[in-house]
Amino acid sequence: MPSARVVEFVALLREHGFTLGVQEQQAMLSVAVQLGVTRERSVAAAWRAIACQRRREWRLWPELYEGFWHPQRVRGTVKVSGQTRPRRDLRQAVSDLHAQMATAASPASAAQSHASADAPATSASQEPGLARAQGGASAVEALHNREGQMWWPQELGELQQLARRIHARLRPRPTRRWQPAQPGDRLDLRRTLRRSVALGGEPLGAAWQVRRTERPRLFILVDVSRSMESHAAFSLRVARAFAREAGARVFVFHTRLAEVTALMHRDSARVQEKINAVTAGFGGGTRIAACLQAFLHSDARAQLQGASRVWVCSDGFDTDAPDDLREALQALRRRGARLTWFHPTRGAPVATAFTQARACLEACLPLAGLADLRAAQFRLQ
Repeated sequence: MPSARVVEFVALLREHGFTLGVQEQQAMLSVAVQLGVTRERSVAAAWRAIACQRRREWRLWPELYEGFWHPQRVRGTVKVSGQTRPRRDLRQAVSDLHAQMATAASPASAAQSHASADAPATSASQEPGLARAQGGASAVEALHNREGQMWWPQELGELQQLARRIHARLRPRPTRRWQPAQPGDRLDLRRTLRRSVALGGEPLGAAWQVRRTERPRLFILVDVSRSMESHAAFSLRVARAFAREAGARVFVFHTRLAEVTALMHRDSARVQEKINAVTAGFGGGTRIAACLQAFLHSDARAQLQGASRVWVCSDGFDTDAPDDLREALQALRRRGARLTWFHPTRGAPVATAFTQARACLEACLPLAGLADLRAAQFRLQ
């Protein structure tokens, strides 16, 4: 069997949660060379012993092996390759997401929006910010520029650590409530008097308080329109890390807004399929201003208190009126939110709506790979 096919099979196993590194891949190649293709059962048994480390992986192995090497034996499925592809439940996952969104758009208007609403995506040659969305050569190292389609375990661990460090750097907000602490800043008279009862009324055991602080709430809004199709998967990977480490609420938007926080919190081996389900089920036009207004009037409005963080991951191309985006961002700032914009290119966005609303943002940072997130941690406080 060709070594390239073995590498594709190992990539497929990684996408389904198997922890396989370079050593396991080399061991599987060595087994295939030593036993030969004529002893397929022995090769499959040896591979299974190398790849499966948990009970779930052992049960999942027959389906993945037969689907990849013998797709003709599997009824009702297609041939499985090493590339990330939607699974059988992809349409249902997309349908469930759309069912949660209040929409009055007809199928004809939705198809028209998918074809023509995102005007900047049709003129990528004039907008340098869309070069990656349209494909082409890249000077960035491939290890950090796979658009979130395949991640090594060490990269996922680094992403979780970055999210944890950035969340720890977010400046706590003092509240009006006090909590017991020893020593403290203020005398807790009630607890001091209660302690004095056991001492005959003598206030010998003073109790103290400090002002309670709270970590700011974090909201992440990810653009999944057509112009962001090459970047949405990575942005959702980052959002999932912050949802797990910082309790962030995650929203996706194109012409409408939907919350996917529950989807980000589900822990299984098919995380990439969930991300594909989110990105594949949207696309089309972009109405950033309208979606920000919808976010402002959603149930998240009650949590948009002082010093709340709102992170928007988008290229800035909007089909709404240019002034609408500035007004939406100003409305969020009036609620006390601190706004940070993450754009998927090294250069600053050139969209008209974004340039007019740039003054409303606290920071505008690139987010094209792990290196950008690593550099941004010192500017997020």
